[in-house]
Amino acid sequence: MSRRHRSSRIGTGRLAGWWPVLLSLLVVLVPTICVLWFMTEAMENRRLVVRRALADADFTVAQERLENYWNGQAAELEKSWRQGESPAAAFRRCVLQKLADSVVYYGSDGRPVYPAPAQCPPTSDAERDIDWESIEKLEHQQRDLAAAAAAYGQIAEAHGDPAQAETFDANLAARALAAQARCLAKADRQDAAIATLTETLGQPRYVRAVGPDGRSIVAAAELRALELIGDPVDPRFHGVAERLSARLNDYDDPVLAASQRRFLMRRLQRLLPQSVAFPTLEAEDLAAEFCEANPRPSKDSTVRLTQSPGLWQLASPDRRVCAVFRTEQVLSRSAQAIARRELKSGAKVEPVPPGEASSADAVLHSAEAGRYLPGWRLTHALEGGKDLKPVSDTQIVAYFWTGVLVIVAMSIFAVIIARAFRRQMKLTRLRNDLVATVSHELKTPLASIRLLVDTLLDEPRLDEPRVREYLELVGKENRRLSRLIDNFLAFSRMERNKHAFEFTEVRAVDLIEAAVEVVGERFHGPECRLDVEVAPDLPPIDADADAMVTVLLNLLDNAYKYSPDEKQVLLRAYARDGDVCLEVEDHGIGLSRVASKKVFKRFYQVDRRVSRETGGVGLGLSIVQFIVTAHGGTVRVSSRPERGSKFTVTIPGAAAPWRPEGLGREHIGHSRG
Repeated sequence: MSRRHRSSRIGTGRLAGWWPVLLSLLVVLVPTICVLWFMTEAMENRRLVVRRALADADFTVAQERLENYWNGQAAELEKSWRQGESPAAAFRRCVLQKLADSVVYYGSDGRPVYPAPAQCPPTSDAERDIDWESIEKLEHQQRDLAAAAAAYGQIAEAHGDPAQAETFDANLAARALAAQARCLAKADRQDAAIATLTETLGQPRYVRAVGPDGRSIVAAAELRALELIGDPVDPRFHGVAERLSARLNDYDDPVLAASQRRFLMRRLQRLLPQSVAFPTLEAEDLAAEFCEANPRPSKDSTVRLTQSPGLWQLASPDRRVCAVFRTEQVLSRSAQAIARRELKSGAKVEPVPPGEASSADAVLHSAEAGRYLPGWRLTHALEGGKDLKPVSDTQIVAYFWTGVLVIVAMSIFAVIIARAFRRQMKLTRLRNDLVATVSHELKTPLASIRLLVDTLLDEPRLDEPRVREYLELVGKENRRLSRLIDNFLAFSRMERNKHAFEFTEVRAVDLIEAAVEVVGERFHGPECRLDVEVAPDLPPIDADADAMVTVLLNLLDNAYKYSPDEKQVLLRAYARDGDVCLEVEDHGIGLSRVASKKVFKRFYQVDRRVSRETGGVGLGLSIVQFIVTAHGGTVRVSSRPERGSKFTVTIPGAAAPWRPEGLGREHIGHSRG
């Protein structure tokens, strides 16, 4: 119970010793946290003000760039329809130059001229005189295909000769030839029908022939010929396909209507999906979709949403040209216009369509995109999650460095206080440990001496052998007490940093002889052995002889205490590079790697159980290191658990070598057996 109570009190005392350190840290940390909070808030507020100012400046620049870009686009649209150029040719050129996704051209009356509905030609007198109904009855009702083909041929022959100007009617003749080819195809006369469609109708006289619906007869005939040929391997197929493809890509042809052009392009792509390309087909579809949903152009020259979802229009200032854009094109073009030159803040300003959210990581501010993009907004965002570029602002710099200096000063102050408290507590704990250890260690030999003396005094008659035995024990305890006192005195000198050494030139062999003489008695027991090896030509050393003997005694004492029952210790001396090396090697319990690093610390004991049995307070090796360092030398340990330890002391040698006259190799003690 008493031991537990004492342990609890000791733990509480150690914990209570930390309260000054904790209090000092608290005193420093609280103001530091307050300074950090104030500095962060001040810098953040200032940063927000700067961001807002930069955002406003960036919005102004972005709006100017957007206005310049879309104003330039509107001007380009107005100039895209050159004087004397057909609307179809202007359409093709604008689409290929990527001026817009598609373009629609309007006449002075505000109606589309391209793409525009096919214009039906007026009915000629000759066409009125022909009895089309009777011929169509032969074809469709009576199924007399030969007679119907002959009748259509007669009409074509009567009106297809350009030399007969009074009767020549290219539209009527081409219509009759197309009908004749239809009848021949129905009558399974495919070759004759193909020849009529490609050779007869392919003559230059029929190039501009149109049907009653205003559509090109020749272009339709070439498509019909391809369908009749059917096989792409047929040499006629590719010739007709190339001719038709060239006709569809020829926007200078005034005969081909936009609706027929789109139809023929799709049909030809189905027949030859890998060989035919029409770069204007997608623009043709967009223009048709736009014209169907928006019969009139925009009233102002701005980018406005059309009646078709996802399509935007931009009219030229004269309202004669209207560009059509998809939403992604408006976004891309606007973003490129803004990003032509980097903004001053280094942030990203992007346009956002009406009703949509920004794709940026962190949107700071937003503003209207300007008059050319009504309903659109500009967002000022941190690009890639990065902050704005550093802004040279004296207030932010002042806040920052003030906070840094205060924090550094408080940190230094905290470190000084903490180190002072820790040092004071360490010294207090060291003194307490020293007092407790001295009391305990001195008590043991004194108690033994008192017990032996009392036993002798209580004897009625003194027996000489017994008296001698008791006196030897008293002497042993006295020597133990002397070693403890010497260690404590050496420790006291270490603590006061007073090197009370008298350096003289001594021989290493004299030091070894003195140490062996003191410990020799301990190795005369059974199973004990101390070997001494001294190399020749050892140089003298400048040292305090008593201190160096103390070094050897402490090393030999440790080797004796931490060896098992069979104690084998080797004391070796040799020269290396002008230095004298003293080694003490044993075959004892050894040291772990961790213990080898701590073994020279004061009051450190590897095995406290062995220390209690043999005596010792953990000061021996720290005293060894202290003395050796004072002599300008080094001490190191090489050890492995259960393999023994080897301590090597290196002391600088004097100038001249000398040859020892005494020890060479000596054996002290008893070997096994």
